[in-house]
Amino acid sequence: MKNRFLTLCSVLALTLSAGQLKAQSGPVAPETAEKPAAGNSTEYNTLMRGLKATQLQDILQSSGPFTVFAPSDAAFDKMDPGSMGELLKPENRRELRTVLAYHIVAGELTASRILRALCRGEGAARFTTIQGEELLATIEGSDIILTDCSGNRARIVNADSNRNNLLFHEIDKVILPGSL
Repeated sequence: MKNRFLTLCSVLALTLSAGQLKAQSGPVAPETAEKPAAGNSTEYNTLMRGLKATQLQDILQSSGPFTVFAPSDAAFDKMDPGSMGELLKPENRRELRTVLAYHIVAGELTASRILRALCRGEGAARFTTIQGEELLATIEGSDIILTDCSGNRARIVNADSNRNNLLFHEIDKVILPGSL
């Protein structure tokens, strides 16, 4: 089993180094937010609005580097109806900040670095978010999966979009910290 996993790590490392991982134009840093390029239907309006409302954009702009596991608008739409609307209310900014900070890791975690950590950890790696709780990364087929404290899972669908001091990985679901 261990040899099979090491072989998988080798194949994935070659895939990453050959640039075959889906690395597309992702979200842009809050100070340069604009519509996605033509042909790229992913939008990050909800994420950017949340970062601005919680003043996390100030932290992201002033220091770094950071890695953002960025839910697209479609990922936010998968949440319970009204959840994001409730979080965006001024009286709930603390909870919104907690949720969004759980999507950010200090440092530059490229897809290849995550993969190396997965290989060293025999298929699992933990990353501490700036919110203070851990995310579990695992591999499923050729996909990197993030699992939150409650067992919710998000798949990295686009990797390594780099803007200023931020590295973005688009994820297909919103992950939630256990402290909510």
